[in-house]
Order: sequence, then structure tokens, then C-alpha cells
Amino acid sequence: MSKFLDQILRPEIQSVQDSLPTAEYEIKRLSRLCGEPVTVTLRALPYGKVQDIKEMTMDAEIHILLAGCQELSDPALQGKFGGATPVETVKAMLLPGEIADLSRAVEQLTGYRRNTIREIKNG
Repeated sequence: MSKFLDQILRPEIQSVQDSLPTAEYEIKRLSRLCGEPVTVTLRALPYGKVQDIKEMTMDAEIHILLAGCQELSDPALQGKFGGATPVETVKAMLLPGEIADLSRAVEQLTGYRRNTIREIKNG
């Protein structure tokens, strides 16, 4: 068996679908307004979800963000910010740059917009 197979077949290596990465991010503007850190937990998306969203809609960044953060679809937020849909709610709650940054963070957790491999030089 190859070294690669020996490594990947170890029990501690799980399917990526079973262990999608998560990270917590602070929204600085909202933290200033609240006087304490306002954070949101973002989760990576499964294979193909980012591309599917980008092909489906003009509001791709918002849909990526909503897919990576279930909290933003909470009806209580819709009630407070007057959005008829979660997309409208996010637009009423966050600045465009905040939406872009958070969406980009979801993509980075998913493995996009960052370098995930490196070449090994055989010498």
C-alpha cells in the first residue's frame, strides 16, 4: 500500500462532509454599536454548494453567507430589521462590505480563495 493510502486510511481522517470546518468572526461595526463583541459562527459549505449558489442568483454573496451561518435566517432578525426574506434581512442588517467579508470567510473555510496545497520539490 502507498504512503498516501496508509495516511488517508487512518481512523482519525474523517470524511470532510462529517467535519466541515467552522470559525467565529467578529463584526466590528456591530461590536462598536453594542459595546461588546458581536460574533457569528461560520461553517464551510459542502462540495459544489458555493458554485451552485453563484450560478443561481444575483445575491450570491448573501446566499453563501446564509448557507454558512444558519443564525442569520432566524425569524427574530427578520422581525427586527423588517426583511420579508432572510436575504432582505441581511441587506438591512449588514453593510455591503461586511456581507462580502463574511461571504469570503465562508468561502475560505470551504477551501476557496486560499492556497490549500504546496508543491514538494524532489531534490
